[in-house]
Amino acid sequence: MVTIGDVYTARRRMGRWVRRTPFEHSPLLSALTGGEVWLKYENRQLTGSFKIRGASNRIALLSEDERRRGVVAASSGNHAQGVAYAARELGVKAAIVVPCNTPNVKRDAIRALGADLTVHGDEYMEAERLAQKMSAERGMSFLSPYNDADLIAGQGTVGLEIVEDGPELDAVLVPVSGGGLISGVATVVKGVSKAKVIGIQTEASPVMHASIKAGKIIDIPMFDTVAEGLHGGIEQGSVTFPICQRLVDDWIDVKEATIVEALRLMLLRHHEVIEGSGAVGVAALMEDPKHFEGKHVGVVISGGNIDEELLRRLAQ
Repeated sequence: MVTIGDVYTARRRMGRWVRRTPFEHSPLLSALTGGEVWLKYENRQLTGSFKIRGASNRIALLSEDERRRGVVAASSGNHAQGVAYAARELGVKAAIVVPCNTPNVKRDAIRALGADLTVHGDEYMEAERLAQKMSAERGMSFLSPYNDADLIAGQGTVGLEIVEDGPELDAVLVPVSGGGLISGVATVVKGVSKAKVIGIQTEASPVMHASIKAGKIIDIPMFDTVAEGLHGGIEQGSVTFPICQRLVDDWIDVKEATIVEALRLMLLRHHEVIEGSGAVGVAALMEDPKHFEGKHVGVVISGGNIDEELLRRLAQ
């Protein structure tokens, strides 16, 4: 299991690659819920997502031999950008596989960072299988977007900043796909406070929530979603699953229409450009504001790499 000490060590190691992002009070969402809401703006992070935290910590730990061979990663886009950025900074060759639903804005950013990009599969697990094959055939290190303790420790620095920069909270809402972010955040938050950690998934792809209810990692039908970064299955034996079982207090699956409304609200009323995956915490507040009445709530806005066409539709 990852410890708070691991997270502190990761923060020291990541150094110049990671920006300390704002954790700001939202009068708008506070009025909506009748509570007090703070937003953790990882959309303002380098590469536009929290993913650079875990990727930079993981790549910094590669041996000299591993750096010479290079790295390969599968991603819906944000992990890929984090890997590509950190690899470029450390002079490491990076190969990236993304599924077909990855927005062009993310594909272009990956290429601009110098990575070798392959588009393969309809969803994340298909991309991951190809990346694993490439790793075996080329001798490159496979960097999972979630199933890695060092990566989780890097993501946990989001939690450190929340507890250091904000007030005492009753709940922290965290977007969940494979569970790397919430595993790191929960390790910190549950270790130093009484706040509940609530995982937010989409109704289109609630794989971790369904697996927690089943008591084991399972496959379920998945559907298209504007939160493509949260779309995909979980690798059997993932280290995130037992962490989520132990540390995550509750789960909320949000509707697709509410995610779109959350994106529009954040763009037009909060003047923040965020992506669908980053909007699910706000969507949870919008779907059941009474649930958060009188509470101090932190919401992780996990990224801002939104598809250009979707952004145009939201602004109309």
